[in-house]
Amino acid sequence: MEPDKWSSMDDLKKLLALKGIKPSFQRMKILEYILKEGGHPSADAIYQDLAGQIPTLSRTTIYNTLNLFTLKKIISPLGFSDSSIRYEPLARPHAHFLCRACGRLYDVETGIALSNGHIIEGHRVEETHIHLKGICRGCLGKQPPTPGPVKRTKARI
Repeated sequence: MEPDKWSSMDDLKKLLALKGIKPSFQRMKILEYILKEGGHPSADAIYQDLAGQIPTLSRTTIYNTLNLFTLKKIISPLGFSDSSIRYEPLARPHAHFLCRACGRLYDVETGIALSNGHIIEGHRVEETHIHLKGICRGCLGKQPPTPGPVKRTKARI
């Protein structure tokens, strides 16, 4: 799903209706936030950012809506063992890189064919999740130099 394609509230209402979801104001605002945020928000981040705009919003509503959007294949949950679940619009298959220093989550291209539906060694791929963890380029620039020579190479995974 391309976030730019669903830019107006009317577009969001149509999308929810296409997926068989009653387009309530709260659902549309949650979906709008996920599409426009672009930073893989957690349920808590969504709640904290929208609660001021929607006084009747509850955490339960956020979780129920995220579960419904996941079930209807509008969004995809991203789970990392050492952080909360984050959400993003369903888009082309890609990998994710989690920085252990700052906690930022990046979409990354790996060069690996990640298309669902492929047959690999007789198995049909229905979902693809590649989660990489390490230190992002921004945090690497902030760290003191390591002793000894450091070899940097460009690698395609």
